[in-house]
Amino acid sequence: MIFMGKTSLGLDENIEGALCYLFGVITGILFYILEKESKFVKFHAVQSIILFGGLWVLSIILAFIPYGWMLSGLVNLAAFILWIVCMYKAYKGEKFKLPVIGDIAEQYSQ
Repeated sequence: MIFMGKTSLGLDENIEGALCYLFGVITGILFYILEKESKFVKFHAVQSIILFGGLWVLSIILAFIPYGWMLSGLVNLAAFILWIVCMYKAYKGEKFKLPVIGDIAEQYSQ
């Protein structure tokens, strides 16, 4: 396990980074607002907000498209896989950047 140091909330950075993904947008917003020092945590918080917020919007759009429910299953599977991967990478102390989303998250986490 990588020890990265404590955050302003008193948790290890890697644990707080992983927790940013736990409840998607909710924990992303929570840690983005509460964390005052760690750019690592803020990065994962913003990435979580954009990723799961975007997937939520996509799910709503698919609900209004004929046969969109078929694609919705694939979106949910992708969301689950991304959720696990992002939490794991953050816990390992990696600044795992998703394509496009990671670059945006990096800008807003500074």
